[in-house]
Amino acid sequence: MAEQGSNKWLVAVAVALGALLEIIDTSIVNVALTDMQASLGATLTQITWVITSYAIANVIILPLSAWLGNRFGKKKYFIFSLVGFTAASMLCGMSTTLWMLTVARVLQGLFGGGLLAKAQAILFETFPREEQAMAQGFFGAIVIAGPVIGPTLGGYIVTNINWRWIFFINLPVGIAATFMCVTALPADKKKTGPNAPVDWLAIALLAIGIGCFQTFLEEGYTDDWFESPFVTTMAILGGLGMVLFVFRVLGAKDPVVDLRVLRYRSLWAGSILSVVVGMALYGALFAIPIFSQNVMHYTSQQTGVLLLPGALTSAFAMPIVAILIRKFDPRIVLVGGGLILASAVVLLAQLTPSTGSDDLFWPLVIRAFGTVLMFLPLSMSALGPIPKEDVAGATALFNLTRQLGGSVGVALLTTILGNRQTFHRSVLIEHLAVTDPDVQSRVAQLTGGFVAKGADLLKAKQMALTILDGSTRIQSSVMAFNDTFWITATLIVITLPLVLLLGKPPKGVKVEAGH
Repeated sequence: MAEQGSNKWLVAVAVALGALLEIIDTSIVNVALTDMQASLGATLTQITWVITSYAIANVIILPLSAWLGNRFGKKKYFIFSLVGFTAASMLCGMSTTLWMLTVARVLQGLFGGGLLAKAQAILFETFPREEQAMAQGFFGAIVIAGPVIGPTLGGYIVTNINWRWIFFINLPVGIAATFMCVTALPADKKKTGPNAPVDWLAIALLAIGIGCFQTFLEEGYTDDWFESPFVTTMAILGGLGMVLFVFRVLGAKDPVVDLRVLRYRSLWAGSILSVVVGMALYGALFAIPIFSQNVMHYTSQQTGVLLLPGALTSAFAMPIVAILIRKFDPRIVLVGGGLILASAVVLLAQLTPSTGSDDLFWPLVIRAFGTVLMFLPLSMSALGPIPKEDVAGATALFNLTRQLGGSVGVALLTTILGNRQTFHRSVLIEHLAVTDPDVQSRVAQLTGGFVAKGADLLKAKQMALTILDGSTRIQSSVMAFNDTFWITATLIVITLPLVLLLGKPPKGVKVEAGH
């Protein structure tokens, strides 16, 4: 039942604040890893578990969110998740060892999954159906802008205060959101019958399957994929766990995750597209910070400022897109967004060693606008045709595909980036033969410059060769980044025909959309 007056906006702000906390904390930690490593005395490999542990816990809880909300009540579950997330944030900030921080991040991920999954369902139950697109636009702006705001805010806090405050800052926001949720959210409906027994085996299989798969994605590149016994074991356990989980829930009367909703064509087609959107959203946000820090030599704070215009574009574009999908078939808007997004990624594929912030401004702004044009219509088209009784389960799975899409995208692009950098470097070195007149001329020029500054001939020549090697490394890195963007653009274009399988939301039907 829709809330009337200003109360519905209090609900909207309350649940949006909770979701924003979770989304920002997905990416805010990335810029603080170096400071955490020094503070906690951890190695680079060890400190990455601060990110990995959060991601694993998050994807495990996402598909369970619909079942948990139905079993305990949406309001109770959301407030419980919000209080737990805020408390876990405080534990993260107070951690004195890597072990403590990792455990606290697991708790953050478990509670955060509940925030992310249930916030939008509450929003769409609160607003009347004629305001559904507006409500979705309001929430979608947070979902898309959050991953960009995280590094921007984190870079400022780490540079000017202390890494612990990226967690402590959640306390006042969490308290305010909790107070608003307790006050504004409507009470849960009373259950008329007893709860079915909990299928602990299905939950365990889900945790093993999806947890191991996420670990495989997070740690694969670092450990050289199947060359590592650990990564190979994660892949096997992940596949085995998911297969057994599927068989378990398909035969259950009250499954913890209702996979039968995948019988709807619009959902499985939309979920595949959701994976691609997740790859495009997180893939570009993964590649640009690395490029800006490794090639442009930006600080964390400068990188955050570089990404900020894209986040603002997302926020401003959401109301516009909400109007468009009320006037046009969402599938048409979705295709337009996909083509714009692919075009923006192609523009990003024109990087050079001299690329500056001005060169990246418009491609990042266009990318943000294209992402919004895909984001809103996709959830409307994928979930709109689904009957109301199956929407909660469909939304949970739809959320999961976007999250896994980001993980798959980062893992895939990281591997491609490393392999293509090695390839381009080997090709460039082949063309830099010591007998080549141009190479000899360049080395002689650099050597002469160092000799003129007082270096002896041998040392000057070594310095010249070092500079030439550094130039080769930077050039090969830039070419590898361009390859990843071309691959991303191609993937977007070749998956757009799946739009033909999506449904058109029936007029007058209330749509509960996933992010």
